[in-house]
Amino acid sequence: MSKEIINILKETEAFLEGHFLLSSGNHSGGYMQCAKVLRFPEKASQVLKPVVDQIKNLGIDKVVGPAMGGVIVAYEIGRQMNLEALFTERIDGEMQLRRGFEISKGDKVIIAEDVVTTGKSTIETKKALESLGAEVVGVACIVDRRHETINIDMPIYSAVKLDIEIYDPDTCPICWNGEKLVKPGSRDIAK
Repeated sequence: MSKEIINILKETEAFLEGHFLLSSGNHSGGYMQCAKVLRFPEKASQVLKPVVDQIKNLGIDKVVGPAMGGVIVAYEIGRQMNLEALFTERIDGEMQLRRGFEISKGDKVIIAEDVVTTGKSTIETKKALESLGAEVVGVACIVDRRHETINIDMPIYSAVKLDIEIYDPDTCPICWNGEKLVKPGSRDIAK
């Protein structure tokens, strides 16, 4: 199944291979831009079906995705499971539930993400939901690309797990091979 998911991600240009400058300043040989797959409703449904299959028996009441990457993912999971789909937003540096969205004390909630890398937005969303009395039962995502040293301290249900190396610019082997450095979403950039 994960081979099929990877093919869909490549076909929609959501998974790119090459030489990329990440927002952290580090370099990588692969880049995930799940918005590219989520623009196709049928493909979004296909890549999230295996995730829904993993979480359908958890007794979830609501799906919550951190804006922006988790909004469509939460919606699609909610659609497939016939659950309410909400999202959090970062306001003054803090994740918050707004727009009249409500969590009741004891609601079983799953956090929906496109890609989990560092877990920062996931952890912030969990904190916001728990402060409202929710029981967060895990994270549902298209791609889990956490490094083995990243611990989010809750179950992660993903369509695919990808181990994409991240390199310090000074020791990047892709640079040594002379491959052009690309900043995703822009033209080639000079090194």
